[in-house]
Amino acid sequence: MRVSIAGAGNVGRSIAAELLENGHEILLIDHDPRAIKADTLPDAEWLLADACELSSLEEAGIDSCDVAIAATGDDKANLVTSLLAKTEFGVPRTVARVNHPKNEWLFNADWGVDIAVSTPRLMSALVEEAVSVGDLVRLLTFREGEANLVEMTLPQDSPCVGQRIGDMEWPGDVVLVAIIRDGHSRAPEVDGALEAGDELLFITAQSYEDELAELLSPRGEPGRVVQRTPETL
Repeated sequence: MRVSIAGAGNVGRSIAAELLENGHEILLIDHDPRAIKADTLPDAEWLLADACELSSLEEAGIDSCDVAIAATGDDKANLVTSLLAKTEFGVPRTVARVNHPKNEWLFNADWGVDIAVSTPRLMSALVEEAVSVGDLVRLLTFREGEANLVEMTLPQDSPCVGQRIGDMEWPGDVVLVAIIRDGHSRAPEVDGALEAGDELLFITAQSYEDELAELLSPRGEPGRVVQRTPETL
């Protein structure tokens, strides 16, 4: 997969290093000569240019990219880069970094943004996830499928503790995708049993969240959904 990254600062280079390690082709773009540090990532392509300029993106050959990431420290630049990549060059997937929470509302399809990544929102959701045993916490929203990634740490007195996973009847289209136990993630096994303290990760439509929370919560207690949607994929 070919990926362009606008912004070759610490964030952009970190993303590039991870993607290169996974075998992807990376192009880093930055208008500041001081950010061009080709020796730090010799396997990446580097371009000294302004990613907000149409001519720069043409020079970069961004139309051949599968994903365009806007990772600068300037929200305006990230929005313009995403819009050009999507509307002018037809890049299939755009990812934009949100630096200031007050600007989050702009990072949507109208500005060519498929995925908006907001660090403050993500940290808030992770705090909720860490302290909310027995609450269903919404972590991610998948825009196109209108599905959410939700998490619950199974409380000791949940009626589901000890239940065989293969015997569980989840509401609607709910899918249990992973279990985190003792700090290690594992795929759900049909013959495995749920244990108190398990962190359960589900994919579900929002309409089934309340029912899922009710199923997992202790008997006699209403299920609670923590209304946090830090990211949209």
